[in-house]
Amino acid sequence: MSIDPPRRNFSWFDRLLDMVSWTCKLLAGIALVSLTFMFGWLVWGRYVLNATPTWVEQVSLLLMVVITFLGAAVGIHENTHLGVSYFRELCPEPVRRAFLAVSHLSLAGFGLVLMVTGYQLTLFKWGSQIPLIHLPEGLRALPSCIGGGLICLFSVGHLSKMARGIEQDSLLVE
Repeated sequence: MSIDPPRRNFSWFDRLLDMVSWTCKLLAGIALVSLTFMFGWLVWGRYVLNATPTWVEQVSLLLMVVITFLGAAVGIHENTHLGVSYFRELCPEPVRRAFLAVSHLSLAGFGLVLMVTGYQLTLFKWGSQIPLIHLPEGLRALPSCIGGGLICLFSVGHLSKMARGIEQDSLLVE
């Protein structure tokens, strides 16, 4: 009895999504390292130099939003996002697959709504400035727009794999 390895006939679209996900992880990592250095500079400036850098708080808030939305999108791509699978696990395999498809469709819809509303908020707030750093206030909403688009894109990628029969949910593999 031989066990065949899982099929790896990934398309160019799957490879593109992998590259986009890798880029998101890289950018989130750079933002996290930058955040660490900025808070180090804040502490050094406040307690050693007795001159608190006022820009650190505003830039760190902006970087936290970037890290959050890029991390959420990568979590969707890698299937590491939070999900309730108890009821799906109790169902027979065809129903499990249907629930998985509905889950991916729901995430794609959520990502689309997040992208559209994030875009509208970005445009609405672009005219005002973030205090202390003098950048457009719309930059705070731009990561939600980009993250929503990525969530939608990665969910469509999962649906594409399901349609080709290569999507493997950890609960569907016995």
